Amino acid sequence: MAWVKQGLIFEPPRRSSWLVSHSAVPCALSLGGNRYRIYFTGRDGSNRSHIGYFEVDLRNPGEALAITEQPVLAPGSLGSFDEHGAMTSWVLRQQSQVYMYYTGWARGSSVPFVNSIGLAVSDDDGLSFHKISEGPILGRSMVDPYLVANPCVLKEGDHWRMWYLSAAKWVLESGEPKHYYHIRCAQSADGINWKGEGRICIDFQSADEYAISRPCVIKEQSDSYRMWYSYRGERYRIGYAESSDGFDWERLDNLAGIEASDSGWDSEMIEYGFVFRHQGHYYMLYNGNDYGRSGIGLAIRKI
Repeated sequence: MAWVKQGLIFEPPRRSSWLVSHSAVPCALSLGGNRYRIYFTGRDGSNRSHIGYFEVDLRNPGEALAITEQPVLAPGSLGSFDEHGAMTSWVLRQQSQVYMYYTGWARGSSVPFVNSIGLAVSDDDGLSFHKISEGPILGRSMVDPYLVANPCVLKEGDHWRMWYLSAAKWVLESGEPKHYYHIRCAQSADGINWKGEGRICIDFQSADEYAISRPCVIKEQSDSYRMWYSYRGERYRIGYAESSDGFDWERLDNLAGIEASDSGWDSEMIEYGFVFRHQGHYYMLYNGNDYGRSGIGLAIRKI
């Protein structure tokens, strides 16, 4: 299960006001052959998230073939669920369109933020997107009372499944609110209208953990499932789990096969992994220090 790191493949360039720092939570869309478009989240001068992309040939992933000049998705209107940020999470093709599931950020009062999940659609092969509504497709509810974020979505025949971050609680520690969130799942008949059931897929494993985020699920030909995710005590690390049905998961973090480096851009933390298959290998895009400020790395292993 060991991954071979290929190093840092993308450092965020400054793009006027919308991309001042970060290239966080990467996800990839195949353009055919060895070419991929990689979407990422940048931050503006007010720390609001915008979504952009760059394109690479996996035979030479360190050389960007194209970099977006403008964001493909920006924060929403006054008072909306994504007023203070739109953050990447998942892209997939649906007939002639590309669906982008993303996290919307809104600043809170007693807590620093409230997240919800939105959907944007592209009619030009992922070069631009329009939001399907001013509201989220999944937000706070009876089963998810605090916040939801980081959706991973698979379509299985006529059935859709989502794994996502859900906050279990906020706790005041030393007078400051601290979030506790883990991974849950939801189902849909159309990819737009979702029903969260409150089922916990990946839960806290020790008293030190408080943040489990960014699930990435792959379904194997054997109908079993693999999930990579980020978990945090003192620092983010990448975890791994397996399931026979996508509902009940066994944490096997010792088999994740990737750790923080001894020095450099991913030495303090390693997180937000996105795994995809290509020509007999798994490829993992991931972030390192400071939640993506240091850029995007790539690791590879054989299937």
